[in-house]
Amino acid sequence: MTSQLAVVTVTYNSGDYLTTFLRSLAEATTADPQVIITDNGSVDGAPDRAERDFPSVRLVRTGGNIGYGGAVNRGVAELGPDIEYVVVANPDVEWSPGSIDELVAVARRWPRAGSLGPLILEPDGSVYPSARRVPDLFSGTGHALFADIWKSNPWTAAYRADDVAPSERPVGWLSGSCLLLRRAAFDSVDGFDSRYFMYMEDVDLGDRLGKAGWLNVYVPSAVIVHTKGHSAGKNPELMLPAHHRSAYRFQADRNPGVLRAPLRLVLRAGLALRSKVAVRAARRALDQESHLTGDER
Repeated sequence: MTSQLAVVTVTYNSGDYLTTFLRSLAEATTADPQVIITDNGSVDGAPDRAERDFPSVRLVRTGGNIGYGGAVNRGVAELGPDIEYVVVANPDVEWSPGSIDELVAVARRWPRAGSLGPLILEPDGSVYPSARRVPDLFSGTGHALFADIWKSNPWTAAYRADDVAPSERPVGWLSGSCLLLRRAAFDSVDGFDSRYFMYMEDVDLGDRLGKAGWLNVYVPSAVIVHTKGHSAGKNPELMLPAHHRSAYRFQADRNPGVLRAPLRLVLRAGLALRSKVAVRAARRALDQESHLTGDER
């Protein structure tokens, strides 16, 4: 296995998830990759413990919460020019044995693959739909507005590619929770767009890679488990508006100009309203859960 491999993860109070990430990483590849932890202002001490306990880890502090994509870019900038592949993954990922080696092997079979993503399992064993189509204005807006209230709506089904069985194939984009990136491809599009604080930065990256002539390849023969949303779910007032702002930015960037200004205005207003409704619903659900578990004080 190539030594030209590095791993970048972004932490923000990731706690024990980070230890699981690093321990399982040893079984994911026969290489001994350098691991960059880019920390966005954690106060739980987990990044410091990781740097102390794992010799391959190097801790890079951003000085504050600069967002996910910007922090990944900061971590990749620390890597030497000899690095051919960069694994970018959330710290709440648990690696299956050989999963990274499998991603690299597939990358060698697909020389135009700019990004490759594994099959992602939820903690309950269900498959997360991580290989998706790039949303256009209509499918993206339909998904954003109706995904939570009309589960079987056609826009979400098309966006998530629910009609396609897991198979090794090029797709529109891959979940940024776990990606193998060809360094040349990542650098050719200037990495993640740091204007996205959180959410949609992976959709944007996949779309820009595709437009630059690279492929985004789904690799279901590589498997990881992702405990998604361990911090996001507890902060709906911050995370849900960020999601909706990112959705607006993605579509606004792709629908520029004076003639499409009314479209952007309607989209902004609709997503802002949807965000308020979603925050209220999420807060009610959290309050009910807190009451049922006796956590209310």
